[in-house]
Amino acid sequence: MKNLFKILAVLTLIAALPFVCGAETAQKPITVVSPNGAPGLALATLAVEQPENYTYVAAETISAEFAKAETDFIIAPLNAGAKLFKAGKSTYKLAAVVTWGNLYFASQKENFSLADMNGAAVTLFGEGTINSSVALYSLTENGVTPGAVEYLAGAANTQALLLSDENAIVLTAEPALSAARLKSEKITAFSVNDLYKAATGFDGYTQAALFVKGELAENDPALVDEFLAKAQEAVDKCQSDVDAVAEAAVKLEILPNQKVAKSAIPNCAIRFLPAWDAKEQIEATAKIDLSQFGGEVPADDFYYGQK
Repeated sequence: MKNLFKILAVLTLIAALPFVCGAETAQKPITVVSPNGAPGLALATLAVEQPENYTYVAAETISAEFAKAETDFIIAPLNAGAKLFKAGKSTYKLAAVVTWGNLYFASQKENFSLADMNGAAVTLFGEGTINSSVALYSLTENGVTPGAVEYLAGAANTQALLLSDENAIVLTAEPALSAARLKSEKITAFSVNDLYKAATGFDGYTQAALFVKGELAENDPALVDEFLAKAQEAVDKCQSDVDAVAEAAVKLEILPNQKVAKSAIPNCAIRFLPAWDAKEQIEATAKIDLSQFGGEVPADDFYYGQK
């Protein structure tokens, strides 16, 4: 009889194991890596609650995260993820677009207007990137032709030029623009998104996106969808609760202070759109400079979820 009880106890334990393992799987923390700056704001209110699961890196190093394949989700430039996926160097699929352009042409020139850029020297950042391609395309489509185009390394560099040379015309980005405006009230800025919308009808271009690891997408789509619902709530707060996002961004050291954060966040065009819903806009952005997407628009297998 004692042996029978032992056997029953073992069988009960074995039967319970799948449920225990399932509970452990469900509780597995989601890990995310993101660049600092505007893209990092998208999930800031989630990251501040579980900072151990969110890693922020320099923007120029984010592409390396695809090859490492160590995290469940990556926020990165959409074109970078698409290009690596096409080349077979990444298994990460596009889950959603989260930022739609934070670029601005700016100057301290008195009564600065877009017309002042015709025939003038304009300093951009990000040579050979989709950002500079979209910026120049937007100017051309709105009848603006600079006399010369020069490049600096990043938005921080063009911000410094903007502040040091009152005659300079530069391409900058939020949050660098908000930080510059705190130092000079003379700055006038024009949104590249406004120019892009005038040219295409789309409210911003597909800039940064949320990518999901292919293995996770295949093995546990329910967990992926659960996280994406939370991600959408966090992204929505960038419009509905700027104070909460600003507070989180400062705590996470994404932005330097509340004043810059509250000014910059509304101008970063942070919105959540699932991959398939964004397909038309992704292809419109890609066609501006297909070299940034590996030579062609992304194939259907790049998109996560159902059509």
